[in-house]
Amino acid sequence: MHRLTQKGPAMPSTRRGNASARRRLAATTCTGQHDGPARPLDPPAPPIALNAVVASDPDTPIDVLWHIARHAPHLRKWVVVNRAADANLLEFISQQGGPGVRETLELLLDALERRA
Repeated sequence: MHRLTQKGPAMPSTRRGNASARRRLAATTCTGQHDGPARPLDPPAPPIALNAVVASDPDTPIDVLWHIARHAPHLRKWVVVNRAADANLLEFISQQGGPGVRETLELLLDALERRA
């Protein structure tokens, strides 16, 4: 077996570290040892796209509706028409305002008065 000899200055520590990592990898590959059984990758769920459909869907979790109310003023009017929105959320939205919120709240209140 032919052995390579090193000439010149000593190898930097990073090269020694890489050589050590290569030896560990080779030993693991040869012995078949690894940290555990191979698992398929489970990517995280994609983020929720905030839009009018999500804001008005009664199945949207209340914490998502609150997030919309706090951070997406252009979607607040759609939260107002969501039947899952509670009084606290509607009060918050009415205080914060936003595009079309006043008109939507007026329509909601008119519809509630007609029911009574």
